[in-house]
Amino acid sequence: MSSSARRNEISQNLAAVEREICLAVEKSNRERSEITLIVVTKNFPASDVVHLYDLGIRNFGENRDQEAKAKVEEFKNYVADDEKKEVKWHFQGQLQRNKLRSIATWADFIHSFDQKKYLLPLQQLSIELEKPISLLLQLSLDLPIRPDRGGVAPEELIELGEKVKEYSGLKLQGLMAVAPLDVAPELAFTALKTISGTFLRAFPDADWISAGMSGDFAAAIAAGATHLRVGSSILGSRA
Repeated sequence: MSSSARRNEISQNLAAVEREICLAVEKSNRERSEITLIVVTKNFPASDVVHLYDLGIRNFGENRDQEAKAKVEEFKNYVADDEKKEVKWHFQGQLQRNKLRSIATWADFIHSFDQKKYLLPLQQLSIELEKPISLLLQLSLDLPIRPDRGGVAPEELIELGEKVKEYSGLKLQGLMAVAPLDVAPELAFTALKTISGTFLRAFPDADWISAGMSGDFAAAIAAGATHLRVGSSILGSRA
């Protein structure tokens, strides 16, 4: 596929997703400005990121450190220095200790924080890199919890949030959740809405709710999501 054809394909898909977001926002009596669209570019080339950037997207999501780091570096060559600060990269894969340093160099936000053992290493990286590290706590909506999908139980969120606040250089940004595979998204995100309300009362500045992907973002918007992580509906099926 030629570059122009690929750009047109992405543009059409992006417009369709935008229409769905606006419809869901209207149904939920919310404002479009309350929603940030993160396009998940995992398994897609930097050239697609360039097309998305030219179409107005500034937030990009990645799950794998090695792929993301190379893509971020390649993408930098396409963007003027004074515009690079507008672009935000979101890491949403499961954390591993041996990947923390690398992730901290390119990711502006980590959506998948769920283990206290990473707090001190991340604080040390924040000092070393001279940059704050923004964290979202990954909430598990699976019952029972599935370790392979990551996340902490609802009853552990407040304690983990309090721990994050103890470490200088780390910013508690909010919550992230993925709907379970065997539960209707509407039910899962209704639970998220209740849990996030309790969390916000404890941490009023941590007001991000990262929830909703290609198949369920309308339900996430209805439940109060502020950040959507949408990939295949915009970029197509991954290899």
